Amino acid sequence: MSKLIDGEKLAAPLCNAIEERLAPLRQRQGITPGLAVVLVGGDSASERYVRKKQVRAEAIGMNSFVHRLADSVNNRALLTLIEQLNHDPQVHGILVQLPLPPQIDASRVIRAIHPDKDVDGFHPLNAGLMATHGNALIPCTPLGCLMLLEHHHGDLSGQRAVVLGRSNIVGKPMAHLLLRQHCTVTIAHSRTQDLAALCRQADILVAAVGRPRLVTGDWIKPGATVIDVGINRIESDGRTRLVGDVDFVTASEVAGAITPVPGGVGPMTIACLMLNTLRATCRQHDIPVADDIVTN
Repeated sequence: MSKLIDGEKLAAPLCNAIEERLAPLRQRQGITPGLAVVLVGGDSASERYVRKKQVRAEAIGMNSFVHRLADSVNNRALLTLIEQLNHDPQVHGILVQLPLPPQIDASRVIRAIHPDKDVDGFHPLNAGLMATHGNALIPCTPLGCLMLLEHHHGDLSGQRAVVLGRSNIVGKPMAHLLLRQHCTVTIAHSRTQDLAALCRQADILVAAVGRPRLVTGDWIKPGATVIDVGINRIESDGRTRLVGDVDFVTASEVAGAITPVPGGVGPMTIACLMLNTLRATCRQHDIPVADDIVTN
């Protein structure tokens, strides 16, 4: 049976460390980091996720601003709000909850967020800096995955990693982060031939494709570490359940370590959002950036 990589247990000390850094900012310099989240439409899953972000931000002493817009909002109205948030001195981080309705140009929205307030790490400037080992705000989910891997393994040098998925949100930045840690990295996608055989070569397997239980135990190298980024809602026995991109039952019989869904990557994503908000605040006020926070 695999070792369970518990995201909740790692997220808690990370948030505690962030909270400790916030106290002197407020007390000595009168600065309270502010996170603005923009939610378009009434999707229940997005609403729950935004609520978790709000609760976590307030719990550690940040200001939380949630802006809810109708599903029918147009590009101009959304971009106007982002421009206002860009110039609001109380807002240090801006996050637009994805996905957005079809009438909204998501790429344009992401580019409209000031790079210094881009706590999701999706702006092209931050993406480019990350790819070239620059001083970037790093996407929260890949950063959380990397922290989980480093907590479990320590040094990742020489590990063969396979990333399932090539999205700008998880797959591509995850591959860049693993390369920075001296892994040998392969990105697999819908047109990869013999996907199962490729996965069986991986010492580290990161699944981020949005297909429930795609990866089964016979896809996994014995003893490999499996990071399951997927969050899929399925109907079972009249109830809605959350499952990952990995079939946990069969995979846990083969893998050396595995993240559960829920309770694995999700808590670390939110914790890393808090970390990015702290870092963004420090940069905007020319304060030494909190890049040395560790969780182990």
